[in-house]
Amino acid sequence: MRILVACEFSGVVREAFKKRGHDVWSCDLLPTEQLGNHLQCDVLSILQDNWDLMIAHPPCTYLAGSGARWWKNRRKEQAKAVEFVCNLLLAPIPKIVLENPVGLLSSVLCKPSQIINPWQFGHGEKKRTCLWLKNLPLLQPTKVVEGREPKIHYMAPSKDRWKLRSITYQGIADAMAEQWG
Repeated sequence: MRILVACEFSGVVREAFKKRGHDVWSCDLLPTEQLGNHLQCDVLSILQDNWDLMIAHPPCTYLAGSGARWWKNRRKEQAKAVEFVCNLLLAPIPKIVLENPVGLLSSVLCKPSQIINPWQFGHGEKKRTCLWLKNLPLLQPTKVVEGREPKIHYMAPSKDRWKLRSITYQGIADAMAEQWG
């Protein structure tokens, strides 16, 4: 299967699908952190390139509920972010997953197909993540664990905090590759 992992610099999801033998490419404006098939460009420029599946992780800066207190001053940025998400969802790709935290998208698009947490996939943490699915089944939990701490929420401020918060948990990436690949 030919797979595009949109807005991914970490390579975590890309490499999970690669291990299963897929022709998979990540794409981001940033360079990749793991060597592999990566396109450093605007993902909108490659949506027409005959992909079978796209897993999209659009930036949540102006969409996540954690930033709701600033929304009233960021309407233009929000509108651009929502337009970007809509362009991803309207891509001519048969199967699409759009991932984003709980936030604005649930009210401007539609309710997500499902909400997952890392603790359902082997990580003892809470981080509610919405998935909007097109022509794909719900992602089934693979390893429910105890712990369930909101580590990401309480992460100390740093210059890389935004980056660290956006990396997909390995257990979730593995479940995506196993169940959708």
